[in-house]
Amino acid sequence: MAVIVSMLRGINLAGHHKIKMEDLRALYDSLGLRNAQSYIQSGNVVFQTGAKDLVQLAASLSDAIERRYGFRAEAVLRTHAELRELLNANPLAAREVDPARHVVFFLSNPLEKEHCAGIRGLSVSPEEVHADSRHLYCYFPDGMGRSKLSAAIDKNLKKLKIVGTGRNWNTVMKLLGMAETLEKK
Repeated sequence: MAVIVSMLRGINLAGHHKIKMEDLRALYDSLGLRNAQSYIQSGNVVFQTGAKDLVQLAASLSDAIERRYGFRAEAVLRTHAELRELLNANPLAAREVDPARHVVFFLSNPLEKEHCAGIRGLSVSPEEVHADSRHLYCYFPDGMGRSKLSAAIDKNLKKLKIVGTGRNWNTVMKLLGMAETLEKK
């Protein structure tokens, strides 16, 4: 069985779209996903599945959340191996940056090369963004809260009809560790 990391966009933010993690794990279990484990309250779930079509699985998860909770939370999925590849692909890895301010946006669909270049062009020092086709690696030295770069990224992704959900590097590493532990079961 494959180990998958699921990241939901926009739940439990500022009191909106509330989902208890215990209930979310139960929902995943009801869909035949095994050993569902959540991390913090932002909709991170690591699980095992025999499903091969991750695009269909993401849609099924988003549909199930909408049916149960009355709002849509898009699911972005990565395999354990794909999450592991982030360690080598991370353009900020060679630098010492605060992991709480280093955010990876996981994209639901690949970006075309010209869109990657356009998003990279949004960087305004001291903030920065690096893009590959499926991820945006960002550094927000003053935090994301009032970041113009974060707002510009969100606007561009909406225009491209691509869902992106961000996780700081600490969370990425925790999810990777959870996936590695589950892989050994």
